[in-house]
Amino acid sequence: MKRQRPNPLPWICRWRTTLIQKPLFGLATAIFGSLSLLVSLVDKKGNAQHRIARVWARGCVWLSGSRLTVRGIENLRESPVVVFASNHTSYMDTPVIFASLPVQFRILAKKELWPMPFIGWYLNRSGQIPIDTVNPRATLSSLGVAAKALRSGMPLFVFPEGSRTPNGALQPFLSGAAYLAIRAQLPLVPIALSGVYELLPIHTCHFYPGELTLTIGEPIETAGMTLRQTDELTARLRAAIESLLQPSCPEASSAITVEAVGTRV
Repeated sequence: MKRQRPNPLPWICRWRTTLIQKPLFGLATAIFGSLSLLVSLVDKKGNAQHRIARVWARGCVWLSGSRLTVRGIENLRESPVVVFASNHTSYMDTPVIFASLPVQFRILAKKELWPMPFIGWYLNRSGQIPIDTVNPRATLSSLGVAAKALRSGMPLFVFPEGSRTPNGALQPFLSGAAYLAIRAQLPLVPIALSGVYELLPIHTCHFYPGELTLTIGEPIETAGMTLRQTDELTARLRAAIESLLQPSCPEASSAITVEAVGTRV
């Protein structure tokens, strides 16, 4: 049985975050972000930028003081192009995902991020896809762009909850991930994040390090499904992620540390 590391006292976490981790996070983000923007001048597809983001993400996880374990990595071998869907627990979700998944992918992110200096520039230049969740017509248009990316051979990542959970519990799912998977007739891969909410909850800006786990479930096939079954598939996806969040999920037997995940993407 794996021994759990003792959690540091809250005041130690707050001081360490303020004096050490925040400055280093900001410095790392500025350096790797600038490098990514420079690379984008010659790499129009965003592949090199993804590799840079992966190095940045691993650095972020290391700086957080947490240990990351990836489970179910063998489920990625069944299909090269899929729609990934995960619960959304924290701002640290994105670094954990980039650090864990050994494949090229693009993220569907809120359109509101695009006008933001630096962040919006990176999202645009690296090929991420904006989605408008307010205007239904614009949402369909965004999903159409995402479906085109899938058909071109690029996997996509979606947070079906739409925003971070306020309390750590799984929230209701939007249907975008299921819609994309059915429209492209590609597998939908459930992913569960554990421990990331506790690392950086929505109501704080301090890191509380611990054990992080990203669990990849078995792909849900969509071949032959129609868009009328979008709600049904959404319910299946949520149930699958909920199951992966249980300590007794089958993928627990194939756990590896993040350092063991291949970096050739």
